[in-house]
Amino acid sequence: MATLMEQERWPVYAPEHDAQGSSWARERETRKAGAVARRSAWTQQQRDACEELRTQVWLSADVSRRLREICARTWLRPEQVLAQLADQVRLTEDGTLTAGPFAPW
Repeated sequence: MATLMEQERWPVYAPEHDAQGSSWARERETRKAGAVARRSAWTQQQRDACEELRTQVWLSADVSRRLREICARTWLRPEQVLAQLADQVRLTEDGTLTAGPFAPW
């Protein structure tokens, strides 16, 4: 910067006269904004991942056949049907689980 000031005979550095420096500063701000946005998205993704539940389910042959039939009729994958079923399940006051009729989407 001192060399530039000497070459241009500037008594004081003025960013508005320094096209290259101003360009670098804008690029740096753009990169910084991108990094902040990526970090924010990653942080949110990590929070969401902590709230997810992944599991393996072993079903009897009869239940598996019924689930495959439902999947064939609804064009959904088994995990989608089970996720929608889990979304519909409610715990009653006496401790039993209930899921009313629903149409898979």
